[in-house]
Amino acid sequence: MASVTLKKNYRSVQSLQQFYTGGPFAVSSDGSFLVCACNETIKIVDSSNASIKSTIEGDSEPVTALALSPDDKFLFSSGHSRQIRGHEGPVMGMACDASGGLLATAGADRKVLVWDVDGGFCTHFFKGHKGVVTSIMFHPDPSRLILFSGGDDATVRVWNLATKKCIATLDKHFSTVTSMAVVNLWDLHDYKCKVTVPTYEGLEAVCAIPSSSFLASCLDKLQHRKKSSSSVIYFFTVGERGIVRLWNSEGAVCIFEQKASDVTVKSDDEDLKRGFTAAVMLPLDQGLLCVTADQQFLFYSLADGEGCLNITISKRLVGYNEEIVDMKFLGEEEQFLAVATSVEQASCSTFPCAVKAFIVRVYDLASMSCSYVLAGHTDIVLCLDTCVSISGRTLIVTGSKDNSIRLWEAESTRCIGVGLGHMEAVGAVAFSKKRRNFVVSGSSDRTLKVWSLDSLSDDMEQSTNLKAKAVVAAHDKDINSLAIAPNDSFVCSGSQVSADGLVKLWTVQTNECIATYDQHEDKVIFFCSLRSLQVWALAVGKKTEILATGGSDAVINLWHDSTAADKEEAFLKEVRHLTCSSSTKSMLSEMLDDENLLCIQMKDHINLLVMQEEGVLRGQELENAVSDADYAKAIQLAFELRRPHKLFELFAELCRKREAEVQVDKALHELGKEEFRLLLEYVREWNTKPKLCHIAQFVLFRVFNILPPTEILEIRGVGELLEGLIPYCQRHFSRIDRLERSTFLLDYTLMGMSVIEPEIEERELKEVPEMQADTTGAVQEPSWAEPDVDKEQKHTIDEVNEPDVDKEQKQTIDEVNERSSSKKRKSNKSRDVAYKKVKGAGQAKVSAISSEA
Repeated sequence: MASVTLKKNYRSVQSLQQFYTGGPFAVSSDGSFLVCACNETIKIVDSSNASIKSTIEGDSEPVTALALSPDDKFLFSSGHSRQIRGHEGPVMGMACDASGGLLATAGADRKVLVWDVDGGFCTHFFKGHKGVVTSIMFHPDPSRLILFSGGDDATVRVWNLATKKCIATLDKHFSTVTSMAVVNLWDLHDYKCKVTVPTYEGLEAVCAIPSSSFLASCLDKLQHRKKSSSSVIYFFTVGERGIVRLWNSEGAVCIFEQKASDVTVKSDDEDLKRGFTAAVMLPLDQGLLCVTADQQFLFYSLADGEGCLNITISKRLVGYNEEIVDMKFLGEEEQFLAVATSVEQASCSTFPCAVKAFIVRVYDLASMSCSYVLAGHTDIVLCLDTCVSISGRTLIVTGSKDNSIRLWEAESTRCIGVGLGHMEAVGAVAFSKKRRNFVVSGSSDRTLKVWSLDSLSDDMEQSTNLKAKAVVAAHDKDINSLAIAPNDSFVCSGSQVSADGLVKLWTVQTNECIATYDQHEDKVIFFCSLRSLQVWALAVGKKTEILATGGSDAVINLWHDSTAADKEEAFLKEVRHLTCSSSTKSMLSEMLDDENLLCIQMKDHINLLVMQEEGVLRGQELENAVSDADYAKAIQLAFELRRPHKLFELFAELCRKREAEVQVDKALHELGKEEFRLLLEYVREWNTKPKLCHIAQFVLFRVFNILPPTEILEIRGVGELLEGLIPYCQRHFSRIDRLERSTFLLDYTLMGMSVIEPEIEERELKEVPEMQADTTGAVQEPSWAEPDVDKEQKHTIDEVNEPDVDKEQKQTIDEVNERSSSKKRKSNKSRDVAYKKVKGAGQAKVSAISSEA
């Protein structure tokens, strides 16, 4: 008998992660990717399969504004902690003009600024709004230098960039311009309101359809118009009701309204996430993109049907999932994945009677798009199972905390059966495997129920009540796992160990327990520890041989068999030991070619292994240089290995040395121009972070001290590097300057408390003894120590101790004495005591000098 090859290793090759938590987003010029704000980070997402192409780390504050340049080469972002200089608060909106050379920013400080992208300086400063400026856009015609801004003051202002003035104020709205119940159409020639369209809902976005687009021509045909007139405008509106509507400006009529949508809100509960929050027209006639309040991106495709307009959801990308509770593969070919989460949404048009609906999402594994949702349970869905019936229908059964089970038909997304009877939450459900004509459910009420599906017909349109043909009190505590034998004869149930911790085997025909297993010492519930988080859900594909996992991190991972790939890697590791010399390498390559043990690319793999081994040796050499305090060599190796983090650690350690400048200069002298360019790139990145900017400024100062300006100009791309350094350097300087000025208050407070003396007093007190020592050749007692000595005593001192001092020197000393004695004396008692002591000391000195004379 041939041995069975087991699959031992799996790798995650596809993953659905969180990429949008609400807030700003941007769409590329060709619609191929999205830029989304995800808490304090920025995610770049492939719109075809929802995979994250790149992540831009931010600060600890959320992102408030995003914008892409027309050619998608530049991404502009701003947040609460990364404010743009010129604004006194966070930036709430951004827009880039058609040429990509200008960037407009709208701030919470009521300002509108326009920036030169290449130069990095502000070209226009507009102020006039009386509230937060929430939206901003350039005129679509690049030849017209006009900017529009809307704010919380319910006005839209039109700014002329040529004259730098506000040329019009559009004030027909009565609420915030981004959330209004009417649409006003304005003539940009005379800035007068031509049409007012009441929509009777709070709107979040208005999207005008370009007159030259294919959709506009289709609408002209449907409206029986020969040619689209410039006076007719078609536009979409979306808002809190969660429906898409299409309007014609001619007559202000709605020509299309979405009848059914799982985003349509029927509840007035203010605590629920409602409707749409934003919408944009996709480029290249790709349709309409709408964003929901629960972080979903809905791609609507627009088509001309049989005499009517069809608007359907072509793709749904879920930006944020809750915890994954359970999941199962769906369909005969297992192309879909049904996922139960704790996501809650408002009641929709499909189930208007429910105030709150907890949903099951069904994902297409090819595009990771949510094909549809199943909403109907009034509490969290805890379990689900899927099957294909004898008649070919794909069925889904779900159990929930609302004490019920629901049976769904996948093709129509309808609920065709409801099972009521459990007294507590349903924690496990399972379809029969052979005949597929019954469902078993287990609940926290400690019972098992067998539900018959014989009463269901293929042509039924209304949901029916499922009948329980058997009920068994199975366990002493909650039941959370079920399995049915392939021949439908036995049912296996498991319970938590905090309860009885037992696994029991039951017969379906007689409902008798024929075996009990009590070897578990922990609760019988599926979980495993991956990435230090609990994985609650596991699905195994029988045909695709794919594993799907989900858990508390709200991430769905798809795992493929990697046993063969891991064997190849293990073999390559063994081959690496034979790659010590070039002769051995060539011998091994010839052997592999002759015996045909590996593919044609084995030589490339061997070369790659040699390079990896050399990298390991160089890394060890770097560590040895650090331990030997050979910083010049260590920095050189860090550059060769392209390790900026290690390089920063080296410079940080050097800065703590006593002779830091000497050590850094010695290390930098060994670098070439290309390495200096790379160093400036690293410094530019370090300089953007407040925690790293001190080291960056120190290294930058040493570089400018070493290199003359002529050599700096010869570095490739130095202009772009300096443009990235200057704004942050100015920001750091301003911060340090503010910090220094704030310390003056501390000096003033300490001086008022008589803790310290003014600096000017100390300088003068030091100068006077030095002058007396220089003129007499001996150190004399300064005159400031005798504030109350009368003129005769002072004259006596001068005659005794300074017989040879000329008149000019005497006059200088007298002027200093007068200035010091005329200073404001301290008013507190401690100061008076100090002056008394000084005075007594001065009188003692005078009497001593007189006696000596």
